[in-house]
Amino acid sequence: MFFPLNRIMSPAPKDVLGYKPPDGGWGWMVVFGAHISIGFAYSTPKALSIFFKEIQMDLGASYSEIAWISSIMLAVMYAGGPVSSVLVTRFGSRPIVMTGGLMCGVSMATASFGSSIIYLYFCIGIIGGCGLSLNLNASLTIISKYFLVKRPLANGLAMAGSPVFLCFLAPVNQYLLARFGWRGSLLILGGMMLNCCVAGALMRPVTPPDKWTAFAPQTKVEQPNEHNTKIKRNFGRNAKKFLDLSFFKDRGFVIYLIGNVMFIFGAYAPIVFLSAYAINQGVEKYSAAYLLSIMGFVDMFIRPATGLIANSKWIRPRIQYFFSFAMVFNGTCHLLCPLIKSYAFLVVYAAFFGIGFGMVFALIFECLMDLMGSQRFPSAVGLVTIVECFPMLLGPPAAGLLVDVFGDYKYLFFMCGSVIVTGGLFLFVMNIYNYHMLDKEKAAKNNEQGQKDTENQDQAKTSEVEMEQTERNGAQQDVENAETVEI
Repeated sequence: MFFPLNRIMSPAPKDVLGYKPPDGGWGWMVVFGAHISIGFAYSTPKALSIFFKEIQMDLGASYSEIAWISSIMLAVMYAGGPVSSVLVTRFGSRPIVMTGGLMCGVSMATASFGSSIIYLYFCIGIIGGCGLSLNLNASLTIISKYFLVKRPLANGLAMAGSPVFLCFLAPVNQYLLARFGWRGSLLILGGMMLNCCVAGALMRPVTPPDKWTAFAPQTKVEQPNEHNTKIKRNFGRNAKKFLDLSFFKDRGFVIYLIGNVMFIFGAYAPIVFLSAYAINQGVEKYSAAYLLSIMGFVDMFIRPATGLIANSKWIRPRIQYFFSFAMVFNGTCHLLCPLIKSYAFLVVYAAFFGIGFGMVFALIFECLMDLMGSQRFPSAVGLVTIVECFPMLLGPPAAGLLVDVFGDYKYLFFMCGSVIVTGGLFLFVMNIYNYHMLDKEKAAKNNEQGQKDTENQDQAKTSEVEMEQTERNGAQQDVENAETVEI
């Protein structure tokens, strides 16, 4: 699971919102709705891989062609983050989530009538990806309106929808595939995704009761037209915020971005092809589908555990190195996967895959915030998300192409594992270099400041000496003038 643009929302203090967030009440129903919409958003591109083998045989597509379905869906979901954020600001979360749910349902239902792989690219990849993007960002935004003190808990419960729904959808999709075929399964899945509209209906706008007015600052309440005018005026400013290219001048940001791009390139292909690889190894179809459920189940517990470890006093100052370790661990799992020949070891691989995957995505945005600071984080994460669309779009098809060329899945895992391990080692080495340079620059700055202070002190002493000399000369002149008067 990957967290797109608004994965970590900035706090909404009461002086900005005009009220104190309730931190409970109907907010927990909003969290329940966000759990549903976020669960579908993150799990659907992965769970669709259950259908890929049947779609490939029915439409005569290659491995690389079939992998484009999930790649396009993920890339559109991430790339639509800034647009979704602007729409949520303009119209609110409830209509945006309901629209996104409707688009997801329509995309799956229309895809069930597809007769070509290009048609599936458009229906599932583009329309479905846009719907998931609307669901994801709007759900995260509404939580920031309802919660302040309890926001970490609320966000954690909402984001838990990803592994929970992956555990649920993988075996359900396999059952539907065996019972109704891939076309009927997509039609039913589209009906299931319409529940996002129900989830969106729970996300009613915050209306502060009278008992909150004591917390509200004495500010003028904006009228709707006045509010809309301000939104239009700030549209260009928000666009610049999401595309602030000045971050490329920051050495730490560039290092993080390169390592992150390498990870994203190899992160999703093993998920897309895991079920097909297991079936190719002679594993029964239902058992192969359960591998994704195992991975999601482990991921569910690893994320909060990693967060607790990363927040400890020993790891917190070294969180960038912890992130590098998580990437190397994840890539090593993929490198060892082709050596596995039995289902029992595939289960072990899925569990370790969930551990590595969960560790990386529990740290990925925290490391960016550690580098950029909370003030610059929203702009930095927007730029990172847009850049990540490209490796996310190209990774699974490139892996599928290796399967087409060599007729063996092991090269897929070798490629993904080696790219991820290289990215982790790159981050480890370059972070050492970056911190060394930061210390060196800080020392040079302190020396320069010390020299300036010394020069200022010297100038001050010189001024004092000159003033004393002037006073002496003045006193001597007064004495001479007095003697002259006496004479």
